[in-house]
Parts: sequence; structure tokens; C-alpha cells
Amino acid sequence: MKQRDKVAMTPDEVADFLAGHRKMQLATINRDGTPHVVTMFYSMVDGRIAFWTYQKSQKALNLDRDPRVTCLVEDGDDYFELRGVQVNGVVQRTDDVLGVGRAIARDLSGVPEGSLEEYVAYTGRKRFAYLVEPKKVSSWDHTKLLLP
Repeated sequence: MKQRDKVAMTPDEVADFLAGHRKMQLATINRDGTPHVVTMFYSMVDGRIAFWTYQKSQKALNLDRDPRVTCLVEDGDDYFELRGVQVNGVVQRTDDVLGVGRAIARDLSGVPEGSLEEYVAYTGRKRFAYLVEPKKVSSWDHTKLLLP
């Protein structure tokens, strides 16, 4: 068995890993073809990565031109702790901006209790929300290399 096959996560492990994290690296494509990479909060909605961003942000402008993205969620500090999932896909803008905002904001520690709806409504007015339709998913879990 190749090492790559040993460290790949099962589909259930991928789903659990993505559901258990909040931040991802999001790569979009700038007008000149270079990658634009930023850290984004996300949530899982109907099994897909969901995120929102300000309508005038660079990533929103990039996604209007080219909906292709790469999302990277990873953790671990040492080699035998490294785990991650990379999703290559295309985004679809969703009209459910407030729903996506609620899903993301529920996990944010800075939103005062009882203020979630107010925060989401206020910030959602100037945002777009996106769902990632995966085309290719890659994963690795180097903790599996320690098993006999």
C-alpha cells in the first residue's frame, strides 16, 4: 500500500473533520491569474462548505469573474499530527445570506449572547454568501502513519 493511500481519510472522516473546524484558507483567482489566498470562517451547510464575504471584497470580485476555488482546512504542528482536507470546486452564490451568516456566527466567540440575529442582520446587508460545490477532495491524516 502506498503511503498516500494510508493517510487518506474516509468520506466520513472528511465530513467529521470539516464539521469540526471553523477556519479555512480560501484561494480565488485574481484578474491577472495569480492566487488570492485568505483565511475565512466557514460552516457546513447541507454537506457543503459555506462562507460569506463583503460584496466589494477582492474575493467576491474574483468569484464574479471565475467561480473556481480551493479551500484548505488543516491542523497539527508536527509531521505525525498533520491532518487536512483540500476541496477544489466551484462556488454558487446563495440567496440565503442570513442563513449562512447564522451558521458561521453561531461558532464565533466574539458575538455577545442574544446578539446573534442583530449581528447577522446588520453585517449581512453588505455580504454575499457562497456554497462550494466540490469537484475534487483530497485529504491526509498523518496520525494514521503511527498505527501498526
